[in-house]
This record gives sequence, C-alpha cells and structure tokens, in this order.
Amino acid sequence: MRDAHELERAVGMWYYASDSDGTGGRLRESPSDFRVTEIEDFDTQPVDADQADYPWLVLRVTLTSWDTNDFAREFANRLGMSRERVTWAGTKDRHAVTTQLFAVRDIEPEDVPEISDAGIDVVGRAGRGLQFGDLAGNEFRVVVRDPDDPEQADAVTADLAAFGGGEPGVPNFFGQQRFGSKRPITHEVGLAILRDDWEGAAMAYLGAPSEYEPKDSQRARRFVEDTRDWEAALEEFPNRLRYERTMLHELADGGSFRDAVETFPSNLQRLFVHAAQSYAFNRMLSERMERGLPFHEPVEGDVVWFAESDAPEGVARPDSSRQQRVTADRVDVMARHCSRGRAFVTAPLVGTDTELAEGEPGEIERAILGELDLEPGDFDLPGEFDSAGTRRAVLLRPDLDVERDPLTFDFALPSGSYATVVLREYLKTDPTDL
Repeated sequence: MRDAHELERAVGMWYYASDSDGTGGRLRESPSDFRVTEIEDFDTQPVDADQADYPWLVLRVTLTSWDTNDFAREFANRLGMSRERVTWAGTKDRHAVTTQLFAVRDIEPEDVPEISDAGIDVVGRAGRGLQFGDLAGNEFRVVVRDPDDPEQADAVTADLAAFGGGEPGVPNFFGQQRFGSKRPITHEVGLAILRDDWEGAAMAYLGAPSEYEPKDSQRARRFVEDTRDWEAALEEFPNRLRYERTMLHELADGGSFRDAVETFPSNLQRLFVHAAQSYAFNRMLSERMERGLPFHEPVEGDVVWFAESDAPEGVARPDSSRQQRVTADRVDVMARHCSRGRAFVTAPLVGTDTELAEGEPGEIERAILGELDLEPGDFDLPGEFDSAGTRRAVLLRPDLDVERDPLTFDFALPSGSYATVVLREYLKTDPTDL
C-alpha cells in the first residue's frame, strides 16, 4: 500500500487506495475552480405561509470565499440577532463557490440584508430550522490547475476500480478539513473533552503550533504554552485568531478551562467530539486497509446497512433503520447486495449507543478504541458534547466524470462525505494544496 502524507496520517488516513502516481496540480487557484452545490432534501412551505406555524425563513445562498460560520455570523450581526437563529445543513469550504440552504428564525423576506459575495434567494418557510444532515449530498465540479501529468488520472481510476470491486471506490475517510487543514487539532480537543481533561482541550486549541500555519500564529502559540499568561497572550495572538482570543479573554477574566472551551458556538462545540469520533473512524478504516479486508463487500462479523429506498436520484445512502449483522452463512448474500448498491459495509462513529461489530472487523474496532482509551460510555457528556453515535459506510463510489484541458472532475457524494478524499487519490499531493 502507498503511504499517505504526514498531515493525513496525523488524522488517521494512513494510506491511499490507489498505488499509481498522481496527476499533481493545485486546487482552488480561484474560488470558481471549486464549486459545491447541495442536493437539497428539506421540505419548505410557500413564503406567504403563516409565520406562527412556519417561523423559519429558508434561503438559498451562493457564497464566494465565505466560511459558513463566518457568513452566519455576518448575517446575524447585520440584523442584530443571535447567531444561533441562523441554521444550515452542512458546512462548506471557504475557498470555493458554494450553494446551500440557510434557515433563519423570525424574519421577513424584506429583512434579508445584502452581503458582499453572497447571492441570497428566498425559498420559502419551514416549521423548524435546518439541522446537520438535512441534505442528500453535494455535487462537485473541481478544476485542477497545472497538473504534472493529467493522463495519470486514467491509471488512478483503474486502481480505484480494483479497490471498489469493479467500479471506482475510495475509503470514506473524513477529510483533512474535518480536523484542520494546516493544524489538525480538533480531534485532539475532542479526545481531551472525552477524557474530562478540559485543560488539555483548551491548550490543544490555544497551543500546539504547526509548521504549516503562519509564523506569527506559531509564535503566539509557543508563547501561551510557555507562559500561561492569558493577558499577555492577547497581545501576541493575531486578531484573525478570534476563537483563540475569545478563549484568552475568558481565561484572563478568571474563567475555567472548561469555560474557555464553551465560548465556542454550539455547533463548533459539537464538532470537537465529532472530530474525535471521525479520527477513530479513520483509524479503523486504515487498519482495515492494512489487514487487506475488502471495503466493497463484507466479511464475517461486519455490520451492513441497507440503502435508503427513497434517496434522491444519484446519491445512494445507507439507512440506519435497516441493519444486518453478517454471519458466516450470510456473507455471500450480503456481498451480492453490496455489489448491486443495495447495502453498505459500515464502521462505527462511536457514541453511547454504539454496538461494535464481531469477528475481525470487531477486533479492529475494539483495538482502536483501546489504543485511544475510549469506550461508548465516555460520550455520555453534558451540554453540546453528548453523542449517541451512529455508523457510516466505509466505501464511497463517486460516479466520476473526468475531463481534460483543464483537468476537471465532476461527481456527487452523499452528505457527510468529502470531495478531498476522492481528489487526494488523483493528485497525491500535499493536503494543504487540496
């Protein structure tokens, strides 16, 4: 197997599924080179529906070079409301052109502000806000600039077809941006929270300088690690590191380490624990690769989820209510279901309700959790940090269309999956270029 880049290994992605050399090249030379459009799966009522019953105004927003959280904050600030009244179904990349739904509580269409680099259309009304996962998936159109050898795309596709059991498939890793593209630490914060180590969680975010981030950020992080002088650290931390500065203000005012971590918006607080789950999941997939177990079909002991019967066209999704444990006498039957796209081999995103697999897949799951000193009960946490857990398909089968001149990839993925885990196989470059 081909080893991954050190930044990818740091977040549990140890290998590539393809052995061929990559095309090289760069992504996101301009925002229009990386386009993401949600495949919507959220019911709305007409905009003139009774606001008492449907208090949420639903907007379709096309953003250029906007971080999702930053846009939500700017929108809320323009209207003098809490950011918590702005909801969305999936966080998108900053360095891209993205089209997605937002829902905002208790505003009228005429209240919608004009915001630079944001095209905002009113869709309708809803009885609740958007939640993570209220979308079927995302469509991607990605242009690769200055590839070294674009013809290598064919060799990679052939490798991925072998890995996927006849059609291109890639491990359904959580991508680098889940953990921090240049400073992958969100899972470290989450792991510390799960161990009730609030000081460790706060310092993982404030400290831990990375050679891939700007020099002034590195200096500030080293200063706070060396001194624990929160007041003086505020003079060192650049204004762009606003989350860190908010934490430092809390600590300088006498707040606890937990208080500092809880200064994050609620969705980011949840993200820390989700990142810890994601890291464990990535490690399980890497171990499955190392042991040579298939991803496109089950082995004895695997847990398989059947496909949703009413998923939108072009996006196959597993149905959590239709689970099958694979016994020795069911391996062949379940393999046929998986080969036809009717079922998916899964691994756990561990939480309080997680039941682990049996056989060799179960050995992998237990070994990784043991190495991380985690167990399902650790996720029984107060506030925004609690998680019941779920399972997730181990394989992605993107229906890829590859164009030349310029090298361009068109594909769709189910919600929660990452375009970069597909593109990393093709480019095989530094993940900071993805």
